[in-house]
Amino acid sequence: MPRPNKRRRICAEPACRRFGPIGYQQGENASVTMTVDEFETIRLIDLEGMTQEQCAAQMDVARTTVQAIYSSARLKLARCLVNRLELRVDGGDYVLCDGSSSGCARFCRHRQQTTGKMPVPTEPDGRIGTMKIAVTYENGQIFQHFGHTEQFKVYEVENGAVASSQVVNTNGSGHGALAGLLKALGVDTLICGGIGGGAQAALSEAGIRLYGGVSGDADRAVEALLSGSLMFQPDVMCNHHGEHHGSCGEHGCGEHQEQHHCGGHCHG
Repeated sequence: MPRPNKRRRICAEPACRRFGPIGYQQGENASVTMTVDEFETIRLIDLEGMTQEQCAAQMDVARTTVQAIYSSARLKLARCLVNRLELRVDGGDYVLCDGSSSGCARFCRHRQQTTGKMPVPTEPDGRIGTMKIAVTYENGQIFQHFGHTEQFKVYEVENGAVASSQVVNTNGSGHGALAGLLKALGVDTLICGGIGGGAQAALSEAGIRLYGGVSGDADRAVEALLSGSLMFQPDVMCNHHGEHHGSCGEHGCGEHQEQHHCGGHCHG
């Protein structure tokens, strides 16, 4: 007797379920149906910049399962684009995430829907212990594009206060190397402006806490973080229009923000 399929974890139902080119043909064979779990792999891998392994962990299935789902989804997208067919999103073997699962990471939309304050980790007695905070830095301000930053200002924190700070040059390191650079510096916390999905995943893998979507004076941002009043955006994405086009591949910098663009004809 075959083992039943494990239901794939989906963060949210698609906001739009029908897409089609202007003047698309009507009829029985004029549309392609993509399942909701296939749609989710496109969101996580192509939009958020996840690897297939990270996507599998997010959806709570095996990597081989994600690979098969993703390949099917890409084929359906190609058929629609090349043959001018309507794309419908419906069905699939999935379960909706409630945002509480231990495997549900930064890319869960439940966690992206809120902005605001997040407490700094403390010692058991409630004190803020030793921290090393990096800020994307330019002329005293928080530089807004993580992948293009030429400097970090790194703050040593002891007993809840800044003990020292220094400006460190990135020496032209690109998106993929910056997380490694911060880890080598012993940084455990990053404050920045815009940052892409792939870079966020790299920071998460390096064990670095992220406070994105922050602007203004770098020193004041660190003070606000330590006081528990820093305002940041959990769903921040890189949005450096005019600097380059398309996506930065696996690093997921891109020039888009997390939005729902229906394009063509969107039939809610």
